Amino acid sequence: MDVPNVIGDWQEYQSGALAGLRVRVHNLKKATPRQGRDDKAKGLTYVSFEVTYENRGTKHHEIDLDRRPQHVDVRVGRDGHAAFIDIHSSDVIEEYNLFPQRRVTAVIYAAASAAKLKQIDIQISPSIDDDPTFGYHWVGGLGVHEGSTRAGSRASTAKPSVANQVEQFLKGTAPDGA
Repeated sequence: MDVPNVIGDWQEYQSGALAGLRVRVHNLKKATPRQGRDDKAKGLTYVSFEVTYENRGTKHHEIDLDRRPQHVDVRVGRDGHAAFIDIHSSDVIEEYNLFPQRRVTAVIYAAASAAKLKQIDIQISPSIDDDPTFGYHWVGGLGVHEGSTRAGSRASTAKPSVANQVEQFLKGTAPDGA
């Protein structure tokens, strides 16, 4: 992956074994967990986002996106500090058989200082068919326009927008050879 996805973009899995499977991180917003705040998040601002898997292929896949830390990683701020992920309030997708032409969605709650939520990096690395998969990455932040939700399009290919500006900024600040 040369360029991270902008929150809202769909990412197609590139493996032939996972043909037709795609994932999207979307609907980033300030939110309070339904089960209440975790004591470890005292003084932090909560956000939620959705992770949706869609199967446009011809065979089913077993999706595991659960509470293990290697499945979801959220970093905030310019220096990429770890955000608190509220595993007790977040939804999981556990051993779910995603059949063709179906979707499954999990809602994840994370918390960090409000000032750092202007830049959020989210990496999703589930197990699919009992195998760990490559971690796809999304960038965005509170107040940043969410990427396009049209099938097959990326915000980066759209006309100039805030999402396009985020991508251009990231391209311009990437180290040489990255």
